[in-house]
Amino acid sequence: MEIQNNRKELMVSKIKNGTVIDHIPAGRAFAVLNVLGIKGHEGFRIALVINVDSKKMGKKDIVKIEDKEISDTEANLITLIAPTATINIVREYEVIKKTKLEVPKVVKGILKCPNPYCITSNDVEAIPTFKTLAEKPLKMRCEYCETIIDENEVMSQILGANNK
Repeated sequence: MEIQNNRKELMVSKIKNGTVIDHIPAGRAFAVLNVLGIKGHEGFRIALVINVDSKKMGKKDIVKIEDKEISDTEANLITLIAPTATINIVREYEVIKKTKLEVPKVVKGILKCPNPYCITSNDVEAIPTFKTLAEKPLKMRCEYCETIIDENEVMSQILGANNK
């Protein structure tokens, strides 16, 4: 007689302390690591699950980082490349804080306006400020010159800034 194993098992074990970033759009887990500046030699134990089935999203990625709690600044950057992500802070194997990320209505000082004639490109005191026009797909407008940038430009700037 064949015994069926209907038990669901975890693909990756729980972490004792650290951060679990769930509901990342499929294929963006490496971009999340890039935003966090994690190259692999920092000594963190990291689990990546890519293109796993998700009832809500179809496919998603998950990143587990042991012994690192991400900051609010890092969470804001993740929001711009993975707006559907959920950040779980784990201590002693229990989730003590769960944050559903949302694209901020205004992003100040993180992105640069690609318009070379924008005042933010020429005046160091003018802080680039973008207003979110749409979340899906992401579309933002420079508050100074009204240049509109899309999700590809945002990802390029964030990932490019973290690759330097």
